Amino acid sequence: MQISRAVYVQRLGFSAVAALLGAIFALPLVWFAFAPFNARAELGLAIPKPFTLANFATVFQNSFAMQALFNSLVQALGGVVFVGTAATLAAYALSRSSVPGKGAVTYILLLFSSVVSGSAAMVPIFLIISAAGLIDTHLAVILVFAGGLLPTAMFILRDFIDAIPRSYEESAMVAGASPLQAFFDVALPVIRPGIVVVVVWAFVNIWGSFLIPFILLRSDNLMPASVAIYSFYSEAGTPIVTLLAAYSLLYSLPVIVLYLFVNWKFGFRFFGGIKS
Repeated sequence: MQISRAVYVQRLGFSAVAALLGAIFALPLVWFAFAPFNARAELGLAIPKPFTLANFATVFQNSFAMQALFNSLVQALGGVVFVGTAATLAAYALSRSSVPGKGAVTYILLLFSSVVSGSAAMVPIFLIISAAGLIDTHLAVILVFAGGLLPTAMFILRDFIDAIPRSYEESAMVAGASPLQAFFDVALPVIRPGIVVVVVWAFVNIWGSFLIPFILLRSDNLMPASVAIYSFYSEAGTPIVTLLAAYSLLYSLPVIVLYLFVNWKFGFRFFGGIKS
């Protein structure tokens, strides 16, 4: 009886500490959720008194900030399509080919990709994009992001493809399917969860990036939201908290919606299927 009581007290203490830590981490999120609807977004005013939508009305009147949200969507979707398509085809080719040293090539690409989108590589990236005449274009941002994310995406998808027995595709080709049909009807449905992982990961990385578009873009009408968010700072560099909170909430919505959609569509039921 004493042992069970000690275990009970231990579990109760652990639950109390976990609840306290959870509350500490949750308080900033609670403030972030309520601050956009507050006329005075102070730290001591979590619940809006009074409730107002004036902050959102002011944000919607900022044409530069609203255009930036659209620009972020264009760049993120463009990068996702490029990375998802290229990574799927390249990973499948690497997995099914008999090229010697293909494993080493994958790891080398993964190693060097860690600096492609970093600040250390921005000078050569800028020179290459400038020489190609792509400065101040969405395409420049999409290509640079794709170059940085593609090796990791290939590495992730290759594990999914390696898990597919070759006999699946061989059976389809014996039945008369071409290699392309075997890929689309057999392999692609099975690796769909991996593609979803890559798409979500690439979207979040591109959506939240600041440095690359800030360096490669010049026109205000091409800037993404990660750059435009600084328009809600005063000339002295202090944030206009109410407007910044409202815009930050709008900026977070696409990622939240994407997460909810993927969770609703797949959830923890990540499985593939083979078309008959």
